[in-house]
Amino acid sequence: MSPTSPTSPVAYQYVTLRCVPRVDREEFLNVGVVVYAQAHDYLDAAWHVDRERLAALDPGLDLDRVCEALETVRGVCAGDAAAGAAAGHPLSQRFGFLKAPRSTVLQPGPVHGGLTRDPARQLEHLLERLVR
Repeated sequence: MSPTSPTSPVAYQYVTLRCVPRVDREEFLNVGVVVYAQAHDYLDAAWHVDRERLAALDPGLDLDRVCEALETVRGVCAGDAAAGAAAGHPLSQRFGFLKAPRSTVLQPGPVHGGLTRDPARQLEHLLERLVR
């Protein structure tokens, strides 16, 4: 049986995307997840912004810009040239770019991993479990 058959679980990695409205306060709210499964050539992101909760952390936060940044992450995953130079690289390098620490309003959390038979389903599961 091949390691990528539908009945064999494959390794995947993920990062939770955090919105940190005020970096100086170090408060954050999970707003998305990026999943990478090399064996399936899979890299995708899903997100959900709870505007009310984020506004409670910082009423002046531009929530539309946060959503635009999350769409850029999805564009990098999809290889969309409009998402910038990182989108033109192989999947592993795109994931490396997305998981790299940064001190902006949108930050990746630590890298975690697991096994899955269906990376897309795992992405939805993680979004429900960690973000919504």
